Amino acid sequence: MNIGYARVSTQDQNLDLQMDALNKVGCEVIFKEKISGKSKERPELVKLFDKLRKGDTVVVWKLDRLGRSLKDLIDLVAKMQQLEVSFLSIQDSIDTKTATGRFTFNIFASLAEFEREIISERTKAGLLAARARGRKGGRPSGYSKETLAKIKAVKALYEKNNGTSVQEIANSLNISRATCYRYLKVAEKYPNR
Repeated sequence: MNIGYARVSTQDQNLDLQMDALNKVGCEVIFKEKISGKSKERPELVKLFDKLRKGDTVVVWKLDRLGRSLKDLIDLVAKMQQLEVSFLSIQDSIDTKTATGRFTFNIFASLAEFEREIISERTKAGLLAARARGRKGGRPSGYSKETLAKIKAVKALYEKNNGTSVQEIANSLNISRATCYRYLKVAEKYPNR
């Protein structure tokens, strides 16, 4: 069975052009969506996948009607392949039932994978260069000025330690004992704070 999927990005746009093309290729069921392709929530697309059965063909007017990005498109078509479902893009002349269609789509998938690997390599090279300059990557600690002041106070009192216990330090700064220990670990990890 040919199952169509038509999507426009806004409520103001209409689906007539896509609907005509999908009807022309014999779609028995057409799922219609008026939602941005960038939205992760596409309920009609979910319904389409629930309806799919082995041997069906998902038909779209154009590739960009289905996927938010090349990676998303490849993931969706891979999911169709797992379900033993074909994919047809009318305007892009891609039909995964044919050897040429599968070849074309595999080229897209290879390009997307290549792009991901290049981005990963650039990221790793950037991190190495930053480390070589003494910078450390990662998420900032996110401590407020007040918390940083308490961390310094805990460190100073603990290092002074004229017989003062961790519980006494915690009580004097109005924090819990567990927080006091956590602040000591932070002070040890970041001695220059």
